[in-house]
Amino acid sequence: MDRFRMLFQHFQSSSESVMNGICLLLAAVTVKLYSSFDFNCPCLARYNALYGLGLLLTPPLALFLCGLLANRQSVVMVEEWRRPTGQRRKDPGVIRYMCSSVLQRALAAPLVWILLALLDGKCFVCAFSSSVDPEKFLDFANMTPSQVQLFLAKVPCKEDELVRDSPARKAVSRYLRCLSQAIGWSITLLLIVVAFLARCLRPCFDQTVFLQRRYWSNYVDLEQKLFDETCCEHARDFAHRCVLHFFASMQSEMRARGLRRDSASWGPEPVEMPEPPGDLDGGSGKAHLRAVSSREQVDHLLSTWYSRKPPLDLVASPGLWGGDLSHRTPTVAPGTRLSQHTNV
Repeated sequence: MDRFRMLFQHFQSSSESVMNGICLLLAAVTVKLYSSFDFNCPCLARYNALYGLGLLLTPPLALFLCGLLANRQSVVMVEEWRRPTGQRRKDPGVIRYMCSSVLQRALAAPLVWILLALLDGKCFVCAFSSSVDPEKFLDFANMTPSQVQLFLAKVPCKEDELVRDSPARKAVSRYLRCLSQAIGWSITLLLIVVAFLARCLRPCFDQTVFLQRRYWSNYVDLEQKLFDETCCEHARDFAHRCVLHFFASMQSEMRARGLRRDSASWGPEPVEMPEPPGDLDGGSGKAHLRAVSSREQVDHLLSTWYSRKPPLDLVASPGLWGGDLSHRTPTVAPGTRLSQHTNV
């Protein structure tokens, strides 16, 4: 149980690990889907190619879109690409790195489907049986062109009466299946060679640009996560204070209308608990959350976060959001030291 807990915490702490896990899950689902799929070629000259190529390419397209939807970084990448520049410039290199990472993970499941279909050969035989050159096979010498086309269209259906136990059907099917497997193994070898070269040759070049783009792509993702978590924390605290304010106002209204018993039967007046100050946690951010205390301030804060994100320089951030968010000035605990980041 502890191992599963540690594994779950590791996936929670690493966005890349989560995306890799989703990628592997989609690949496993792809294998399961293909193994359970019932392939039935129509064995008609007009529809064989449409059916075979459709099964070869349509599921990979759907799996590719599922991979994009399941990858959170695809949304973050589009948001970073389309956001207003504001006070933080956009780095095209970081966007390209995020796009490359998203595409690599999204293409894993479609490639698995295509390779399985090519190595199995059924889709390829169905799609290209009518395109085989009859002159390569001696068994078609005594057939008319129309009979040859009808025979080739029936090649994928080995139980059909026209081609049952026919050596010509077996020869054509074997030829197309071998060609399909050759293409599948060639693609597999090509992918392995490309991955091997990318893994082995990358340390031979300067890693500075790669490390910078990887760092800032992770930063963009984590920044958005922390902003969402902070918004949830503020919404919870804001709702709590609104409910308390509602009960306090109702108590005052009931007192004004005389909706209370006499002091002898009611007992002593309850002492109102003061609202906890904003800097109880040593100025770690609770005061800044409590400073935003109206709907107009929240809407302005969210609009400002989208339209002009702050520069990545914490020393230059005083007065960044303007003075209209709150009538109180947030305070920072004495001795708090701000860290400095490099501008992007």
